[in-house]
Amino acid sequence: MAKKTLRIGTRASALALWQANWVKAELEQRYPELKVTLTKIKTQGDKILDVPLAMVGGKGLFVKEIQEAMLRNEIDIAVHSMKDVPTFFPEGTGLRCITQREDPRDIAVLKEGISSFNAIPQGGRIGTSSLRRKAQLLNLRPDLQMFDIRGNVQTRIGKLQEDNLDAVILAAAGMHRLGFTAQIGEYFDPKVCLPAIGQGALGLESRLADDETNALIDFFNHPPTAAAVIAERAVLATLEGGCQVPIAAFGVVEGEQLDLTALVSSVDGQQMIKKFTCTTVAAAKDSGVALAKQLLAEGAGAILNEVYGCKTFDENDPI
Repeated sequence: MAKKTLRIGTRASALALWQANWVKAELEQRYPELKVTLTKIKTQGDKILDVPLAMVGGKGLFVKEIQEAMLRNEIDIAVHSMKDVPTFFPEGTGLRCITQREDPRDIAVLKEGISSFNAIPQGGRIGTSSLRRKAQLLNLRPDLQMFDIRGNVQTRIGKLQEDNLDAVILAAAGMHRLGFTAQIGEYFDPKVCLPAIGQGALGLESRLADDETNALIDFFNHPPTAAAVIAERAVLATLEGGCQVPIAAFGVVEGEQLDLTALVSSVDGQQMIKKFTCTTVAAAKDSGVALAKQLLAEGAGAILNEVYGCKTFDENDPI
């Protein structure tokens, strides 16, 4: 017998609410007898808008308060953007489902009159708060100037004119979900700009011991996406620690085959180690760990230690 009410915890941003309402609608369609409610929770990441995230704590800033509400039994599940989710969870909670991925690519919203990323003038002004994006784009175009921008999708697009930028770089998934597809000037091939870990997928977190809720939400899990994201997160978990530097990983599943690419870079993009492996879905987690160790063995460790004084990374860009 299904619960009469299921409570979803979510951030209050437009994108987070779109995601939570999508989960709500899917649950209500599948279980007509179930009442689903949304609880909006303001996180530290929503409050701190004038400082680059790499300077104030990274991924946990967008989930901590939501997880605390779950532990207080104020909500039953949490809906997260997977790229916001740390590789560890509070005792008693865990990641139950990973949904089918939206378009995982990064995109550019371009200034009027600029036809493509390559057509941006020498010394062009680019808006992004993601160290991962900065590093890869500077690797392609060292002449570009990077400017930190924070806020929701619409706010960032508005920075194009407000801050006289030539382009702002965002995730395709957020643009599609919020109806801004027409404003996309260019999609970046993942071979050119490797996506963030988990980009485009949603994660449903729940209490481990709540069997009734877990049975209700299990249908959201998409095994091919889950395998790819598990591998990506294994890369991050193997490299992770106390400071923020550019890292990326992206898995593609076809049948039982998993292709996984990962990189570690200096912020200026001039030192970059990228590795690829072809493996199986069954070995997703182990392959992520092994690829991270290969990155370290082939020079990434030197980048992390010598350039930054640490050996790990926790990158975050909420959109």
